[in-house]
Amino acid sequence: MIPDLGKRWLPALGVTVGVGILVAVLALWHPPGLYLWLKALHVIAVMAWLAGMLYLPRLFVYHCTATPGSVQSETFKIMERRLLLAIINPAMAASWVLGLWLAWDSAAYRAGWFQTKFVLAIGLSGLHGMLARYTRDFACDRNQHSQKFYRIINEVPTILMIAIVILAVVKPFE
Repeated sequence: MIPDLGKRWLPALGVTVGVGILVAVLALWHPPGLYLWLKALHVIAVMAWLAGMLYLPRLFVYHCTATPGSVQSETFKIMERRLLLAIINPAMAASWVLGLWLAWDSAAYRAGWFQTKFVLAIGLSGLHGMLARYTRDFACDRNQHSQKFYRIINEVPTILMIAIVILAVVKPFE
């Protein structure tokens, strides 16, 4: 059973919609220097997304040791839900909206390095979905995995981040 999140998702939705509207307005207006400003915002959003993606599995490692229903377990549930809804989800949405606009505006989507980066970003988004599912599992006291599993999962965003940054900065194949 999935817990009722009520209206807690509204701030994340508001941020996502707000970023989308801002990017659309700026794209239509297209002031000088827009590309660099949106690139900076994209990097900030990606940093926030990855910070959350690195921290959430670490919370799971510690949550595994908490007795279901205990004060500690309930505290972890709150921390995990807030991290996912208030930071990770909006940061991912902003990363995608800004990144796709940048790729379109610069025609980077034609380059091999970008296409590879895009596939890796889809993989990171898939991992994001898995972590969201694990958050729901913990919220319902249905965790199926060990500390070791979450320690391994915790390394995946790092590997993807390294590959994505190298592709974006070095552009090994145009």
